[in-house]
Amino acid sequence: MGNWQRHVTVLGALRIGFAVLGLLVAGLVFVLVVGGGLLSGDQEAIAVTGTVGTLIAGFIAVFSLPGLVAGIGLLRWSPWARMLNMILALFDLLLVPIGTLFAVYTFWVLLQDEVEKLFVAGGPR
Repeated sequence: MGNWQRHVTVLGALRIGFAVLGLLVAGLVFVLVVGGGLLSGDQEAIAVTGTVGTLIAGFIAVFSLPGLVAGIGLLRWSPWARMLNMILALFDLLLVPIGTLFAVYTFWVLLQDEVEKLFVAGGPR
């Protein structure tokens, strides 16, 4: 496996890992917020925490799913995955400091001429 192939594999694994982490956080937020309302026994609290917990968890999950798809696409050397990862990296720049470092690594790997040629060819042979 070539050097750039390893970087693309690491990048795909990291993207999947961050997406799975986001989905786990979404589930945890849902359970804690909605569960907190249910434990109170107050109908008004249940309604409010149910709505808020669902909205927050849904928001986190919706923003995590593209990362999962993009990471899988990278591991399969799908040409569209390269562009999707660069778009997601733009959003990662806002997540200082870890997201920013991840975005810089993403751009460094995916903007290499050799990597672009690998994606056009459908992956290493």
